[in-house]
Amino acid sequence: MLKVEHVTKKYGDLVAVNDLSFEVKDGEIFGLLGLNGAGKTTTFRMILGLLDDYDGTITIDGKKINYEITDKIGFLTEERSLLTKLTVYEQIVYYGVLKSMTEEDIDKKLDHWLEKFGIKEYKHKKIKELSKGNQQKIQFISAIINEPKLLILDEPFSGLDPINVELFKEVILDLKKKGTSIIFSSHRMEHVELFCEKLVVLVKGKSVINGYLSDIKKEYKKKNIIVSGDIDENIVNKQKGVNDIKKVNKEYIISIEDDSYINSLFKCISKFENIVKFSVEDPSLNEIFISIVGDSYDK
Repeated sequence: MLKVEHVTKKYGDLVAVNDLSFEVKDGEIFGLLGLNGAGKTTTFRMILGLLDDYDGTITIDGKKINYEITDKIGFLTEERSLLTKLTVYEQIVYYGVLKSMTEEDIDKKLDHWLEKFGIKEYKHKKIKELSKGNQQKIQFISAIINEPKLLILDEPFSGLDPINVELFKEVILDLKKKGTSIIFSSHRMEHVELFCEKLVVLVKGKSVINGYLSDIKKEYKKKNIIVSGDIDENIVNKQKGVNDIKKVNKEYIISIEDDSYINSLFKCISKFENIVKFSVEDPSLNEIFISIVGDSYDK
């Protein structure tokens, strides 16, 4: 289990990470989110042991980060870090040896992953000869070749088509089942909602959202009402508690302050004709993120 406890990192007067705490259990996918410059990369570097001059503690299974521990960590960076003049085999051997693996073990595991991703024929091709999507596959393989106990995924689906996104999802969920702790970072909130039970959202280095996604949605009072039928938008928009109404395809999405306004809105909607749907839904993580992060940046 990864534990980050009251960690603060400063660069001179700049506080890059401010009293950050969270934990990622074995076999758990944890979301670490924030806009660019929020402190995510600094947090990753501290977990990887690349930065050690910070306040607080970071441990894996109760042990502080050292070279022995980092051998058990995999990291898929947002920016590609491949050496493009090397072949796929040379690149993965390079990363594997850095993780204290033998070349024989690396070769065996590489064959498995190349077959899994449908690119066996590229084993001895140079990285620069591969498409962006296939380079992303190689970068992913480099992050998991050592069967990491902790895997950090920063925008893992970058450059992938929908079919390969599904393949990556399958592999990530399989790693979770095998007990790998995973930190997942993405600007695509629908991917975060798909994978992550727990998450932290950083704004200017400080946590503004922290906890289970289900609890976060409950605590966020605003709800969406989905209505299908013939309604008068002007009348609905004047109802108490209604924040916004918009039409998407053939349905209306009505945003309300909290669930105390559901009954009164239902009475209003029921007066219109041809109403075939009235559904109460929690807001998406994307809506919550924009609302809370936007408010925090304005302060």
